[in-house]
Amino acid sequence: MLRPFTLHRPETAEDACALLATLGEDAAPYAGGTELLLLMKLGLLRPPHLVDVKRIAGFGDIADGPSLTIGATVTHRTLERSPLVRARCPLVASVARHVANVRVRNVGTVGGNLAFADPHSDLATLFLTLDATVELVSPRGRRELSLAEFVRGPWETARRPDELLAAVRLSPWPAGTGAAYVKFGVHERPTLGIAVALRLDGAGERTRVADARVAIGCVSPRPMRAESAETRLNGVAAAELGDVTGVVADAAAESVDPADDLHGSAEYKREMVAVFARRALRVAAARARGVEPAARFPHAVVA
Repeated sequence: MLRPFTLHRPETAEDACALLATLGEDAAPYAGGTELLLLMKLGLLRPPHLVDVKRIAGFGDIADGPSLTIGATVTHRTLERSPLVRARCPLVASVARHVANVRVRNVGTVGGNLAFADPHSDLATLFLTLDATVELVSPRGRRELSLAEFVRGPWETARRPDELLAAVRLSPWPAGTGAAYVKFGVHERPTLGIAVALRLDGAGERTRVADARVAIGCVSPRPMRAESAETRLNGVAAAELGDVTGVVADAAAESVDPADDLHGSAEYKREMVAVFARRALRVAAARARGVEPAARFPHAVVA
């Protein structure tokens, strides 16, 4: 049962930030509320004031440009259905379609998902491969951070008490990139999620991996890029990708920092990272060559 609280509904970012600055630790930003209200019902959070940011102009917009800008209050359902997102970052739309359940997707927001910093976030993991940055607004103005800098750990971000997350910006992959997101789990929150993007360059036998992105989420305290796996992929001939998949998957597994929890032991999670990294690599490599693989994996979602 929810304890009584005061709901504030500012219509500008300036007014919202002023409220947060004035109310301090007694206030929490409120968008979709899928995580926040649950914790309040459980009595784990008891803010006497909620600052509703859904009415703030621009926070619900998706805009094109050199980067794809997604406003903080854009819902997962809107992200899934947006023609602009499907055109510029189709994998983002596909992954949004598999976030939690339809009830959550209808009300849960992109900004709320990132600002809550739940370690089991599909979007945060995928966004790392798109060089995501977040825009924060406060009474002092605006600042931008990479998503890797913003998410510091489980439920911990670099957002200051008087700041709001206004938008996230993604850099769409260039032509010639094949990408995949594979997640596995028996609960609503995934046990692991792996995003892979491979950009091929050249022709015929000279085709090589010009850029590789590998991000792993849900097993470590925060989503992370597997730089050692990326290094092993860069420069590899397209024809030899199948030969290095095992080595790359092992490097990905070694890069994570898993912990024992309800989703499994650390050893189990590390092994699953190796297994599903191999699968994600095979799908991304096929797509980079212009082929849509027919294979599907039991108990896993492939986007």
